[in-house]
Amino acid sequence: MSQSDAGGEGARIAPLCASFNQDCTSLAVGTSSGYKLFSLSSVDRLEEIYKCTDAPDVYIVERLFSSSLVVIVGLSTPQRMNVYHFKKGTEICNYSYSNTILTVRLNRQRLIVCLEEAIYIHNIKDLKLLKTIQDIPPNRTGLCALSINHSNSYLAYPGNATIGEIVIYDANNLHSVSVIPAHDGPLAALTFNFTGSKLASASEKGTVIRVFSTPEGQKLYEFRRGMKRYVNIGSLAFSRDSQFLSASSNTETIHIFKLEQPSQSRPQEESPTWSGYMGKMFMAATNYLPTQVSGIINQDRAFATVRLNFSGQRSICMLTMIQKLPRLLVAASDGFLYIYNLDPHDGGECVLIKKHRLHSEDDNSDTAKSDLTPPTSPTYAATVAKTSTVPSSSTMPGYSEDGGILHGEIIPEHELAAGPLHLDDETEFPPVSIQNNSQHFVTHKDLFMPRKPE
Repeated sequence: MSQSDAGGEGARIAPLCASFNQDCTSLAVGTSSGYKLFSLSSVDRLEEIYKCTDAPDVYIVERLFSSSLVVIVGLSTPQRMNVYHFKKGTEICNYSYSNTILTVRLNRQRLIVCLEEAIYIHNIKDLKLLKTIQDIPPNRTGLCALSINHSNSYLAYPGNATIGEIVIYDANNLHSVSVIPAHDGPLAALTFNFTGSKLASASEKGTVIRVFSTPEGQKLYEFRRGMKRYVNIGSLAFSRDSQFLSASSNTETIHIFKLEQPSQSRPQEESPTWSGYMGKMFMAATNYLPTQVSGIINQDRAFATVRLNFSGQRSICMLTMIQKLPRLLVAASDGFLYIYNLDPHDGGECVLIKKHRLHSEDDNSDTAKSDLTPPTSPTYAATVAKTSTVPSSSTMPGYSEDGGILHGEIIPEHELAAGPLHLDDETEFPPVSIQNNSQHFVTHKDLFMPRKPE
C-alpha cells in the first residue's frame, strides 16, 4: 500500500497489514517500524496489549486466539516464518521456505503456510511439518481459509486458476474431502463460519457471494452484492452464530447479509396486504422464468449496509459482540478502526459509534517505508521447505534434525499432538527453554498491502 493509497490522517504512517484474531478478541497491526496488539473488549477504548518496534516491515502477523503464540513474516525476509512467545520475548522457532510466504492461518491444531504453488501444514503442538500439498494451481494472492474449529480443521483453497473451484481439505487427517464448483470465474475470497460447517466464497467479479455446507459442498445461500459493476471483495466474515455474513470491498459500501431460512421469515399469509399479495405473485412468476433469470431474482439483497467515508482502499471487517451488543468492526488502510452498531432485527444503515486511530506519531520512524510493495514471487513455488534455526530433537520432542519436512512426507500418527493446546498464561506450551537469541515479535491476519501485479 502506497502513501497515496492511504490518504487522510493515516497516510504518513499507514499500516502494512492488519488482522483480527480467530475469535475477534484482538486486532493486530503491522507497520514499517513494528507491530501492535489491541484488545477489542470495549467500544470506547482501544487498549494496546503489546507493542514491538524492532520488527521492520511486518506484512503478515498472526496470533493464536488470545494466547502468546504469534507468527510473523517481514518484507526483509519474505521466505521465513518466525514463531514467537511474545509475552516472554522468546523465539520458539523459524522455518524458511523456497518461495515467498503469502498467507499464514492458525487454529489450535494446525498452522498453515500458503505459497504460490504449495501449501504447508504444521502441527501446532510441536510446529513440525506434517504435509506439503504440492503443485496446487497458481495462487498468486495466497487465498485460503482454515476452520478455527480444531475438531475438523477444514482447509479451503482454489482448485483452479481460471474458474471458481474450491478444494476442501481435512487438515487433521491430511486428505482431500471434496471439490466445490462455486463460481464461473477465479476466486477472490473465502471464509469459514466459527464451527467450520459453512463456507462463504466470492469470485473476482465480486457480484455474487455464495455459502456452502462443508464438507459436502451443498449450496445453501446466494447473495447478490450488486449487478452494475465488478468489485474486489476484500474480506468475508460470519458472525459467531452464523446468522450474518459481512462483505467488504474496494468500494464505499460494506454489505451484511442475513442467513435466514424461509421458515424463519414471516409467512405471506400473515400479511394480507397488497404488497404481500404482489410479493406472492412475483415469487410464483419466477417459476416460469428461465433458470438464469429466476435465479438472479430470487437472490437476497443486503440486510444491512455501512457507508464508508472513503473508497478505493483496502479494508477488513468482522462481526462480533462487544459489551453484549452486535458490532461491525472495520480496520481500514487509512490507519483507523471503525466500530458500527448493527441492528439484528431491522438491519438498515449501520451507525458509526467510534473511530480509533491504530497508529501514533511515535510509529513514524521512517515514513518512506510506507511505500514498500509486497515481495515478488518466482513463477514456480518449490515443493520442499527448508528449516532454519529449528529446535533439534534434543531440545524439543517430536523434532528431527531436518524438521521432518523433506519430500512432503507425512508424520506418523503417534507423533501428532494428543489434543488442542492452550497458550493462555505464563506456564503455557511451547516451553520457553528453547533459546534462539532472536529478537521478539508479535501477531496476526489479512493484508492491506496491494496484491502482486498481474
